[in-house]
Amino acid sequence: MADLAYYLRISNHLAGNLDIKSALRSVKSEIDRILQVDHLDVCLVDDKGNWNTSYEVGLRTSWSRTRAPVEVSPVRDILRGECDSMLTGNALEDPRYVFEGADCEPIIKHQMRSRVNVAMKVLGRTIGALNCSSQKLDFYDDQAVEQVRNIADILAPYFYALRANEQSRREAIMRAELQAREEGLRLGALSLTDALELERQRIGMDLHDQTLADMTRISRELERCKTQKDIEAVRGSMQTCIQGLREIIDTSIPSLLELFGFQHAVRTHLERAVGTDQEIDIDVRDLSDGLIDDLPQTKRIALFRIAQEAINNAVRHAQASSILVEIECRDGLHLSVRDDGASSAAIETGKVSGGLTHMRTRARLIAAQFDIRYAEGTEISVRLPVSECRGREEVA
Repeated sequence: MADLAYYLRISNHLAGNLDIKSALRSVKSEIDRILQVDHLDVCLVDDKGNWNTSYEVGLRTSWSRTRAPVEVSPVRDILRGECDSMLTGNALEDPRYVFEGADCEPIIKHQMRSRVNVAMKVLGRTIGALNCSSQKLDFYDDQAVEQVRNIADILAPYFYALRANEQSRREAIMRAELQAREEGLRLGALSLTDALELERQRIGMDLHDQTLADMTRISRELERCKTQKDIEAVRGSMQTCIQGLREIIDTSIPSLLELFGFQHAVRTHLERAVGTDQEIDIDVRDLSDGLIDDLPQTKRIALFRIAQEAINNAVRHAQASSILVEIECRDGLHLSVRDDGASSAAIETGKVSGGLTHMRTRARLIAAQFDIRYAEGTEISVRLPVSECRGREEVA
């Protein structure tokens, strides 16, 4: 009769708990009144019966940190439905618990010698196992198995419902995040389309105002050529026109990026942006061992365009005396552009603000994290996921 009162209190403790961890904590004290345990945990299997998730109170072990395959669980016989209970006086020497490939490190580390494990069932189907452990030898008996079975019968339907609720909540969160990403990509694509249209207009204006005007002037000069000296002068004008046209092409098609790699292309753009009239210390460092050149073309060009825009802002608006571009593997593939110029968010106006928006959009479209920091200058930071550093040692 005493045990029955404890079982009723366990049921009462479960009411109001909306997650498995808090529910397990709330019943631990009542279970201790029925059966002394040093460690209590619940393993719940997924719908396909391939993976199990552990929830524990008492000792803190690796079991509750990650999901694990059922095949490596020390209670796999229960989780696979091969038996309804397991009892041992010394799990450290019991091959059912300690076998090759078993996830039994917590048993050994915390000396969980005596163990009683009982299947948790809902409508006749095993959904998990309730596991009680003691560090004492031969501590549990058949009576303990029946006591744990009664507790498992109380917990099973409640925990099954809580897990279903957790899964529904996770799925709702995932759907919301997916919708947010899709909306972000849609807005990003629209923003980038506007940016590309502005870029086409800029190129058209450059060709009209500069190249077409130069070609028209050269055509007229050719008509007036009478001597070799006149021809040489026209040839010089033609070379200047060709150089101007090449610069327009270079800003629209990053051919240097394809031919010589990211570091060289960024350095060339940096040198052109700074020119010879400004005294700015510049440096480009690739600490990723060329990993950035292994990226897909879309990502590589997006990073190059972001670097271009950041460099242009530093040169034209920040009055910087030094600019450093750095690529490294640090929690993912990381590109940064740092300058020591005007370090105030107030520069985020007009053309600079538009440039920052374009950089953020380009980063979003390649699933990269974009950050801007103002401290003794400005730092533009773009980080691709860790997966982009595949097969490479990360540089500390």
